[in-house]
Amino acid sequence: MAVYLHENDLPAGVLAPGPVAVDTETMGLITPRDRLCLVQISDGSGDEHLVRFAPGTDFAAPNLKSVLADPARLKLYHFARFDLAAIEHYLGVVAAPVFCTKIASKLVRTYTDRHGLKDLVRELLGKEISKQQQSSDWGAPVLSDAQQEYAASDVRHLHSMHTILVERLEREGRTAIAQACFDFLPVRARLDLAGWAENDIFSHA
Repeated sequence: MAVYLHENDLPAGVLAPGPVAVDTETMGLITPRDRLCLVQISDGSGDEHLVRFAPGTDFAAPNLKSVLADPARLKLYHFARFDLAAIEHYLGVVAAPVFCTKIASKLVRTYTDRHGLKDLVRELLGKEISKQQQSSDWGAPVLSDAQQEYAASDVRHLHSMHTILVERLEREGRTAIAQACFDFLPVRARLDLAGWAENDIFSHA
């Protein structure tokens, strides 16, 4: 198990076929303003790859884009809505098809309102992850070891949780509605980018 840091693109051939876990780190929560700094990706084999984008980059990243845009590869996220928006805005690709562990958690863990990644990893896998670096400076010229470990941990457990959550969705009869939510997520991300982040266009008001 290792964490690899790359500059501006993912090396070719480092990922095995199949689903990939994906996450992003940005300078803040307003996607058009707060640039994309890091994309984390893992094939679930035990290694995590971090792709860092320096200020002024053109976000070309052909190898990374090829993986993210591959319609044959399932992408696993926790809170996919944010990551999909950042990836489409800066990299220009729709990183689908999607499975979002946060949405799946809300559909099957209705006995709790704690659906954060840390809570989910603790309950489903019996492991602890630190969120201490969550609000650190991801645009810094050098990422600390603590930042790299935090970023890697955000994708490290998604494959294992995906397996468990798929079983729970099936058990509770909510697979179809979950899939419909996942299929809609790229559109929800585009609505966020277009200015409807805080407005529910489905509401009566």
